Amino acid sequence: MMRLNKFIAHYSTYSRREADQAILDGYVRIDGEIEKNPAVQVDERHANVTVSGNKIVPNDQFTVIVYNKPRGELVTKKDPQNRKTIYDSLSKNYRHFIPVGRLDYASEGLLLLTDASRVATALMTSKMERVYRIKIKGPVTEAMKVAMGEGLELDDASAGAHELSTTESMNFAPFYAYQVQKDQGDYSILKVAIGEGQNRELRRFFAHFNAEVVDLKRLSFGGIELNNLPTGKVRFLERNEYTSLRSFLDGVEKAASIKEKQKRNEKLQEGERKPEKKFSKGEYAPAKKLSDSERKPEKKFSKEKSKPERKPSTKEKTKPKPEQDSFSTNKYKPEKKFGKWEGKK
Repeated sequence: MMRLNKFIAHYSTYSRREADQAILDGYVRIDGEIEKNPAVQVDERHANVTVSGNKIVPNDQFTVIVYNKPRGELVTKKDPQNRKTIYDSLSKNYRHFIPVGRLDYASEGLLLLTDASRVATALMTSKMERVYRIKIKGPVTEAMKVAMGEGLELDDASAGAHELSTTESMNFAPFYAYQVQKDQGDYSILKVAIGEGQNRELRRFFAHFNAEVVDLKRLSFGGIELNNLPTGKVRFLERNEYTSLRSFLDGVEKAASIKEKQKRNEKLQEGERKPEKKFSKGEYAPAKKLSDSERKPEKKFSKEKSKPERKPSTKEKTKPKPEQDSFSTNKYKPEKKFGKWEGKK
């Protein structure tokens, strides 16, 4: 069983947000009946779900292509300023393909596109290695090297950003690796590997050190290489690349399944603890309604006898606390891949 919005996003080109909107707008039917609850459970194998009359067919098959994006193209379907987009260059067969992340207008290189939203989401939100070759104005300073190795936190990361960007502060995780290929004083060329894909991340990073990025080209994403693909051309993934990608997706889905089970278990545990608290309060309430004759024997008990009776109830009330305190959130810790690509080209 699967939530309706997740089912649509999983087996179509709709994103989760687009699926939610389609459901709320009344475009989704289950067995011919309109369904407006995104959280309703559907059977993946037997559900008859349609969106605007088009049936969603559960299928684990997907396609991923590599596009060598040239500079001067936007990664979007429509531009208010009528600038050229990647879909103006791509074949109509790929009109419904979703880009995995973005490369800005002035950047070039490897761009992955897929016909499955779940694949795009899994790749975009991953910490997979992204490798770039960049050219900056000026030398590579020691301060840059330290920041590449240790990370950087900026309250004001507006330098290097697009003029319409609303993002101000930004945290930069340590680079996975870097290599200074040329350092000629007036300009430098570096090869860097990072595990994030924030908006204009590298341009903002080097702008902090007053170094403008004048050229930026993505060479690989998650082990999928650009290689010798000509600018503006497309290729399909090779068999070994699909094998690696499917293995990665299986791991993502298993982790998500485990996380959902943990959440359900936590809710069940909370539900089990709440009745216990209500029941303990209920035990004292009826005692107030007892007659005087029934209460008198209780008053005759000495304080020494009554104390041992209270201790177990106190311990029972404190049992859930250690259990709650044991829950923690695992924060992302960059893998220890940082280096200078010694011996690598």
